[in-house]
Amino acid sequence: MNMKTKAIYEAGVLKPLGKLDLNEGAEVEIELEERKVFGGKRNILRYAGILKDLNEEEKKMFEESVKRRSLFGRTLKQ
Repeated sequence: MNMKTKAIYEAGVLKPLGKLDLNEGAEVEIELEERKVFGGKRNILRYAGILKDLNEEEKKMFEESVKRRSLFGRTLKQ
């Protein structure tokens, strides 16, 4: 069986971002590919503060969209 999923590396452990259809204790082989995010931190800093002027309705819409889709490969923690 072949499958592909994204994962995040935290505290020395790879944590899949999607459900894995595996039996407990299954041995797998992994291939790692580092993911670049929008060209790095410098490019992302250009957008700092663009959400500060949202009204309450726009904030709610933004928060709902974040719940449906992860940002930068990670889901936001509540």
